[in-house]
Amino acid sequence: MKRRKFATLLLGTALSLSAGFAFAQDKVVKIGSLSDQSGLYADLGGPGSTLAAQMAVEDSGLTAKGWKIDIIAGDHQNKPDIGVNIARHWFDVDKVDVIVDVPNSGVALAVSNLVKEKNGILLDSGAGTSDLTNAQCTPNTIHWTYDTYTLAHGTGTALTKSGGDTWFFLTADYAFGAALERDTTAAVQAAGGTVLGGVKAPLSTADFSSFLLQAQASKAKIIGLANAGADTTNSIKQAAEFGITTSGQKLAALLLFITDVHSLGLKTAQGLNFTETFYWDLNDGTRAFAKRFQERAKNHSMPTMVHAGVYSSLLHYFKALDALGGNPHDGAKVVAKMKEMPTDDPLFGKGSIEPNGRTLHPAYLFEVKSPAESKGPWDYYKLVSTISADDAFTPLAKSTCPLLKK
Repeated sequence: MKRRKFATLLLGTALSLSAGFAFAQDKVVKIGSLSDQSGLYADLGGPGSTLAAQMAVEDSGLTAKGWKIDIIAGDHQNKPDIGVNIARHWFDVDKVDVIVDVPNSGVALAVSNLVKEKNGILLDSGAGTSDLTNAQCTPNTIHWTYDTYTLAHGTGTALTKSGGDTWFFLTADYAFGAALERDTTAAVQAAGGTVLGGVKAPLSTADFSSFLLQAQASKAKIIGLANAGADTTNSIKQAAEFGITTSGQKLAALLLFITDVHSLGLKTAQGLNFTETFYWDLNDGTRAFAKRFQERAKNHSMPTMVHAGVYSSLLHYFKALDALGGNPHDGAKVVAKMKEMPTDDPLFGKGSIEPNGRTLHPAYLFEVKSPAESKGPWDYYKLVSTISADDAFTPLAKSTCPLLKK
C-alpha cells in the first residue's frame, strides 16, 4: 500500500513537472485585430490593421523558430458594448492573447478594462484618448501610436503661436472628441490663445452645416476639428462649400490620416496642418514597409499611422515573447517585459515604453502639399517640424495614471 502511494506520488509529481515544462515552452499566440471594419474608421484601421498584423508575424521570425501564431479579426462597429462582447468571446472561447488596433476611444476604454480583468494584452494603435495612459491606465494596456495630448500639443500649439489665437471647436460627441477638445484647449491656452466656444456633433454625421455655421459665426481664427475619419473629411468638404476658409478662418484638422487626404484630394486639403507620428515617405525604412503594404492592400492604399502602429507594437511584443522563451499567457507579465526593453523598428525608430504604458517616439507637424507641389501618387505631406519624444506625449510627472502611485 505504501509503495502504491509512493508510486502514485511520483507519477503525480512527474506529470506536474511535465505540464510545467510544457507550459514554460508554450509557443502559441493568438492575436485579435479589433477594429471598425466597415464604418467611418475602416480606411484608417480596419482590414489594413489585420494586414499590418500579418506582416508583423511574418517579419518577427518567430514562425521559423517553431511558433504558431494566428490572427482573427472583429468589427466593433464603433459601439463599446459590441467591442467588449467580441473581446470577451475572444478571451473566453478563442483564447486570444493580445488585442490590437481598436480605433474609437469609447470602445478602447471599455475593452481596456476587460483586458485587465482577463489578464490579456491591449496594444492600442487606433484610439486617441490620452486617458488610456492617464486616469484609466492599466498594467495590461500599451498605447502605441499617438494620443490626444500629441495632437493638441503639435497642431494646437503651433497654430496658436503662429497667430491663430482664437479657437472654436467642432467636436465628435464621444470619448475621443471630448479628450481631444480638452487637451487642445489646454495647449491653446498655454500658448496664449483663447477658446471662444464649441459645438458637439454625433458620430457619423452626414450633414455638418448647422455646426459649421455656428463655427463661422464665432469669428474664431481657427476652427478645430476634434473628430476623425469620415467625420473629418465630410466637415472639411462642407466647410469648403460654405466658403469658410476663403473668408479668412482656418481649419485645424486635429487628427488627419493619409487616407483622409487621399479622399479629399489635394485641391481641397492643401494647406491643412496636422500632427502624425508616421508618414510613408519619411525615410528608407518607412518607404520599404509602405511599398510592401500597398502591394498587398486590397485598395492599394498607403499605410496610415494606425497600421504602422499595429505592425510596430506587435514586433516589440514578439521580441518580448522571444526574450521570455515562450508565451506565459500572462498579460501583465508580458507587458512588464515589453516595458523593460527599448523599442526599435524601421517605422518609429528608437524609443521606450513608460511605466504608464505610453510608448515614446517622435511626432511630426505636417502640412498638406498643393497639387503643384506633389510629385506623384500619395506624395501629400511636407514636413514642417519634428516634435521630440519627450515633448510629444504627456510628461510622466504630470500623468494621472494610478500605476505610478504604487
